[in-house]
Amino acid sequence: MRTLGKKIGIDLGTTSIIVYVEGKGVVYKDPSVVAIDNHSGKILAIGKEAKEMVGRTPGSITAIQPMKDGVIADYDIVEEMIRWYIRKICGR
Repeated sequence: MRTLGKKIGIDLGTTSIIVYVEGKGVVYKDPSVVAIDNHSGKILAIGKEAKEMVGRTPGSITAIQPMKDGVIADYDIVEEMIRWYIRKICGR
């Protein structure tokens, strides 16, 4: 995948997501966890930050793993995760 001249690789795993940038190596190795507000459906946190919220948040926030047994279980959430990491890499 090429974005703004950067070559990146993203490994979507059941337990972790690994993001590689050519010339930099692995830049992210985070848990495949997303924290979602149950009322609005809005993503509140992704990766390490979302995992840290598990058990420490009100009932209105749910932490989910959008990958199950090596396959995408929630396409919309995985799409947002990928967008989030690309924005972080590109500095947006």
